[in-house]
Amino acid sequence: MIKLTSLNLNGIRSATSKGLQEWIRRSSPDCICVQEVKAQAPDVLGKFDVMANLTGYFHFAEKKGYAGVGIYTHLEPSEVITGFGAAEFDAEGRYLELRFDTLSAKRSIISCYFPSGSSGEERQQAKFRFLEVIYPHLQALKQQREFVLCGDINIAHQQIDLKNWKSNQKNSGFLPEERAWMTRLLTEGGLVDVYRQLHPHSTDEAYTWWSNRGQAYAKNVGWRLDYHLATEALAKGARSVDIYKDEKFSDHAPVTVTYDW
Repeated sequence: MIKLTSLNLNGIRSATSKGLQEWIRRSSPDCICVQEVKAQAPDVLGKFDVMANLTGYFHFAEKKGYAGVGIYTHLEPSEVITGFGAAEFDAEGRYLELRFDTLSAKRSIISCYFPSGSSGEERQQAKFRFLEVIYPHLQALKQQREFVLCGDINIAHQQIDLKNWKSNQKNSGFLPEERAWMTRLLTEGGLVDVYRQLHPHSTDEAYTWWSNRGQAYAKNVGWRLDYHLATEALAKGARSVDIYKDEKFSDHAPVTVTYDW
């Protein structure tokens, strides 16, 4: 079995100041995929790279204080891959893949941070470009190995994935084009939304992100933006899922799935 967590940190220094390391010690994941590190190597290495006795691997953004992903684990990877071959997005630190290959199996764990388009049309177009290039990459990877992609996808797929779906149909994160992309990935693309496999009808308890405006968190006016997307073989081994909301380390909640491995 493997206990695998995904969490958008909204800044590693901010999240660790709010008790994240102690929670990781208590929850004892085998692996935690983090997004939006918002730091560079000198800020992290030697400080958070041994978080709760886990070894950290990272893909930092070139721009300071921006994006960046990481994976903390006690598992020893056979290969570490930073980026997926798209120069525009590799410069933003959005993709990190750890491979765990044996004689009998080829498996990967991926931490991925999809762009947000909420700041304006320019970033929305960048998000569409990202979706266009990440899809064939995942399809090609699926032909070679089993994998779980953990990350902030920045898309609420269905109406049950956000509180106010009617008023958000023209907003980034719930646009028809984004939702159609996700539907394609989960149908002809052959990947599995692990949370929905285990909880196909849950609504309010499924949210993983809340706006900092108003009292969104207190009132649970949220969105489900954080996913485990797995190949079918690994998804079949998903035993349980938990969205941890008792403490607030960032504007996202950790999503933990236990898999056969």
